Amino acid sequence: MLSKIVIIGAGAAGLFCASRLGLRGFDVTVIDNGKKVGRKILMSGGGYCNFTNLNVDANHYLSQNNHFCKSALKRFSQWDFIHLVSQYNLAYHEKEQGQLFCDNSAQDIVNVLINECQKGKVKFKLQTELYDINQTDNKFVLDTNQGQITADKVIIATGGLSMPKLGTTPIGYKIAEKFNLPVVPVRAGLVPLTLQQSLLDILSPLAGISVFANVSTVKSSFNGNILFTHRGLSGPAILQISSYWQQGEAISINLLPNEDLALFFITQREQASNQLLKTILAKLLPKRLIESLIELQIIPDVVLKQLSARQQQILIEHLTNWQIIPNGTEGYRTAEVTLGGIATDALSSKTMEVKSVPNLYVIGEVMDVTGWLGGYNFQWAWSSAYACAVEMKD
Repeated sequence: MLSKIVIIGAGAAGLFCASRLGLRGFDVTVIDNGKKVGRKILMSGGGYCNFTNLNVDANHYLSQNNHFCKSALKRFSQWDFIHLVSQYNLAYHEKEQGQLFCDNSAQDIVNVLINECQKGKVKFKLQTELYDINQTDNKFVLDTNQGQITADKVIIATGGLSMPKLGTTPIGYKIAEKFNLPVVPVRAGLVPLTLQQSLLDILSPLAGISVFANVSTVKSSFNGNILFTHRGLSGPAILQISSYWQQGEAISINLLPNEDLALFFITQREQASNQLLKTILAKLLPKRLIESLIELQIIPDVVLKQLSARQQQILIEHLTNWQIIPNGTEGYRTAEVTLGGIATDALSSKTMEVKSVPNLYVIGEVMDVTGWLGGYNFQWAWSSAYACAVEMKD
């Protein structure tokens, strides 16, 4: 009989790894503290699960070792997962920038994973809380609220700390500490940014307004919608930049990345020089945003012909390079992912096995590999799970 394997965590990585191992004939048990499997999958993508992206490479991931993810992504690509869901006739569609979503519901992805697990005779122990784990005589002993569980091999697929309402816990990092594995400090990623109260007082009335913009830090830059909220800023471009932003650092917002403002003002001076500047700018930006920018003294409240060449130059600079120092982030409560995690230097990029602890493996979000918004984190779950399962030796 092949090895007995326990996978800790019934999320995307854990379920997919379990299914692949089960199909290879391993005795696989998945334990999870929740009442049902795939909770984060069901919540993702507004309930439609952005399960992968048509354009995946290592450049879409953050890690202290940017090369670590290359091997797994190559061995099980987005096309491989698309092929799997196509076998189930799962209906899906592409949104912007290659993002693939279910047509019906994220439950479709969970159903695929459950069916694959059933084919491999995978066992589940839900509502099982892990208290401790020890390795003795080449066996692992897991102490849980359901009693002791023994295993030949253990796979940590516990995810990160984001979305605590779904029952996420730091257990993966505690296991790392138990076995002296290095952990890159964790923080919330793909998360809305909060603003200083003085700025928030002016911008919070804009809650619900969305504009297309370019948002950048010294390290990266993203195009996409930004959304004004009661707490600060959200939307795809803000979520993306949040993974690169550091506390105390300014972000730069170009409110009109696709507009040649110098040319725009030449045209408007010829056609409407007697109109108010805010009326002219309303052709490009929401009126309420313009009023707030006037209050912030970013936009002068003047007639266009009164705007001097120097003032126009400053205005263009402000609209294309609006500097904001966020107060912080909304934290794990609304974060989509957790940055940092178990250091990849402690793992084999081929097998996901812990180098210092034979038969202990790490897959998915709990390690220091974090994808961009857009299906990349699910693809890492599938790819790392596959790499672990396909290379598993008895």
